[in-house]
Amino acid sequence: MATNVSDLDTPALLVDLDRLEANLDRAAAYAKASGLRLRPHTKTHKSPLVASMQVARGAVGLTVAKVGEAQVMAGEGVPDLLVAYPVWGDVKWARLARIARAVPVTVALDSPDVAEGLAVHARRAGIVIRVLVEADLGMRRCGLPPGPALVDLARHVEALDGLRAQGIMFYPGHINPASSGGPGQLGKLRSDLERVLSDFGASGLCAEIVSGGSTPTLYHSHTIDGLTEIRPGTYVFNDRSQVAMEACKWEHCALSVVATVVSVSERGWFVVDAGSKTLSSDLQRPDQDGCFGHVVDVPGARLHMMNEEHGMVDMSGRMDLAPRIGERVHIIPNHVCATVNMHDVVHGVRGGTVEVSWKVAGRGRVQ
Repeated sequence: MATNVSDLDTPALLVDLDRLEANLDRAAAYAKASGLRLRPHTKTHKSPLVASMQVARGAVGLTVAKVGEAQVMAGEGVPDLLVAYPVWGDVKWARLARIARAVPVTVALDSPDVAEGLAVHARRAGIVIRVLVEADLGMRRCGLPPGPALVDLARHVEALDGLRAQGIMFYPGHINPASSGGPGQLGKLRSDLERVLSDFGASGLCAEIVSGGSTPTLYHSHTIDGLTEIRPGTYVFNDRSQVAMEACKWEHCALSVVATVVSVSERGWFVVDAGSKTLSSDLQRPDQDGCFGHVVDVPGARLHMMNEEHGMVDMSGRMDLAPRIGERVHIIPNHVCATVNMHDVVHGVRGGTVEVSWKVAGRGRVQ
């Protein structure tokens, strides 16, 4: 039965379904027009329901970080899964092998240690697990830089029974194309990837899949020669940081937290019932301006401080514009992925009506 948004208890996580669908449609259309495979990362929505919406729009599969997330997404009609993380340990390898019996699985890795352990469990299960070797093209997190070590790792994977080398993965999460240094970083990424592909070609190595992409670089992906697959995640909902990086506009932000004003101070601020246990405490990227979200309904408001259950909103002396106790405000978080992971349920709304509510099934699946 349909529910009015005003009937929901707060704080609550809301998704504007019109905006969500528009975000999904736009990315799917771009990928198709650019000849790129779309394999969205589920880190943002953590929901098989939203995943099914992505697959229905042409996604070739899904990306996850952890084996627990793979377990959530498997069995929901997903064509296949990429675990974009170097899975380590017998417990995780055994779990992943069980998943791979039901759904084709690819794993990204950057060491022979992970490859060898994964291969043992694949052979025990009588399956083949596909592998992408991870290249570090500037992120300086996981992955090997272009050069002989990356080629040697790919050769090592190709020699292991139980694994099938399929190509390369990289993550350009360090690049903000709209920043002053963004074009230069994109140019370096292109040249580094060209070197990697040249090395693989000269060595006779498989590069059937070249998987990259992020939300800030999403709509620049067609400019990266050799790229075959993109893995944006945040684009489904977007957030305050994506607006700051010019990856989207406010009208593309589909998710907000609705909170209630519980206290109004004469000292120049009001308090909402959404603190660090409701909103991510991450500061805005790339400019850390000291705020923890965008208060949509109140011009000039700054969510400048949070305790666990309190959000303090500075009005800079304009308390005549402040809402009263009991009124509600909508807050677009700085970091939507971390915010979603704090909630049990998301409410999908259209207009003022809750059309659907879904469980955040991937919440806390960090193992």
